[in-house]
Amino acid sequence: MSVAAPDPLSSNAFRRILSDLHAERVAPVPFPPGPNDFNLERTFRFVRDPLPILLPLYQEYGPIFSARVFHGRVVFMLGPEANHFITVSNADKFHWRTGSMGDLIPLLGDGLLTIDGDYHRRARRIMLPAFHRERILAAHDTMVEETLQALAGWHDGDVLDVYHWARRLTLRVAMRALFGLDPDEQGKGAQAAIEFERALSFYGTDFMVRVMRGPRTPWRRMLAARKALDRVIYTEIERRRGGVGGTISNRTDVLSMLIEATDAEDGSSLSDREVRDQVMTLLFAGHDTSTSTISFLLYELARHPGALAKLLDEQDRVLGDRMPTAAELMSGETLPELELVLDETLRLYPAAWVGPRRAVETFEFGGHEVPAGAYVNYSSWASHRLPDVWPDPEAFVPERFSPAAKARLPKGAYIPFGGGSRTCIGMRFGQLEIKTIVTLLLRRFRLELVPGRTMTVRQMPTLSPREPLMMTVSERAIPAELAV
Repeated sequence: MSVAAPDPLSSNAFRRILSDLHAERVAPVPFPPGPNDFNLERTFRFVRDPLPILLPLYQEYGPIFSARVFHGRVVFMLGPEANHFITVSNADKFHWRTGSMGDLIPLLGDGLLTIDGDYHRRARRIMLPAFHRERILAAHDTMVEETLQALAGWHDGDVLDVYHWARRLTLRVAMRALFGLDPDEQGKGAQAAIEFERALSFYGTDFMVRVMRGPRTPWRRMLAARKALDRVIYTEIERRRGGVGGTISNRTDVLSMLIEATDAEDGSSLSDREVRDQVMTLLFAGHDTSTSTISFLLYELARHPGALAKLLDEQDRVLGDRMPTAAELMSGETLPELELVLDETLRLYPAAWVGPRRAVETFEFGGHEVPAGAYVNYSSWASHRLPDVWPDPEAFVPERFSPAAKARLPKGAYIPFGGGSRTCIGMRFGQLEIKTIVTLLLRRFRLELVPGRTMTVRQMPTLSPREPLMMTVSERAIPAELAV
């Protein structure tokens, strides 16, 4: 028996603001303590850098508090116990769709990030086979090919924006591995990439700009880009359902697998719209997060030569002159230093830095009640920097993720990919992509920060460097089989 799709949500931002204010007025119980005054300075500071607001409030009020941000009151729950409560032990008390994740629906539609309940469980069941280990391993050749091509133009002394470079590379990998499109084909892959970037830029604008509607607004530009992108995607779905250009079973990209996938429980398959929404969600969730993690990892290695030296020694000792296999990169045991560096990067810079939810019922946590209908956020970025959980939390210390140290972490302490049934479905794909790109890059080049340049972090839509991340390239001796 098929599961009904969720009801559509209004995209009228002003209607939502009024609805939120009404829900706050009729809340069945008081909100947890915290600053409740309407404060523009706090709002702008939160948009610019939420950590100096969240961490002091945690110190003052403990693991649960509320604060008025923008127009409404938001409950924040920080720390291992809070994270586990929201993502695992009491996940059924929260919805994604009616929380801030609903803001993504105008672009992504009803994908895994914006649906709940039985509809989410069905979609995840259908999609999981596309991310089985053997499917992920099959994408490794694409990752290697695109990385080597992206590195081919580098020369000693070049100065480049590492974030921009990584963004272009991961988008090309996504076009091929997710959509099965050639990113150099102007009529399809190239156009899809351009329109996706145009649409996504809407979510990087300020909140007050995003609520504006009408001609020439970012909202209209986003809708126009989505319309152009949809033409490419739906045309491709129709072509593949018709068997044009070979049978789908011969293809390994995620789009083709979702077209032919069925639910093991009821035999249902995804409609054209569902396929479109899910692959768009995967592109959003995977491309942006991988780009940011690669950039932050290279940034921290440039600042910590000791950690870089350990990583390079491991590569030379374990791999010698040969290329790493996908299985070696995925195991976590063949290259343990790489695993430690990645874990520590994700602790300091979890790309999906906040987990916005909405309470579907009144609940109690930490001695405080939270009213039904309240916006409730956990934040991996803030929780990963709590000094009572992570000693010297601002320091880059990969050794804190050694097997013994990691085993001592409390449940919910480390959640860069969420938790429970909502753990990122593409987690292993993203980890393999990051490790592949970083390993191939470091076997040929060194990157040094441009003197005098500093890095600040932007939160929307995912964590990323706010300014261009300029770094200087220096060459290593090139192993023969890595030469391009």
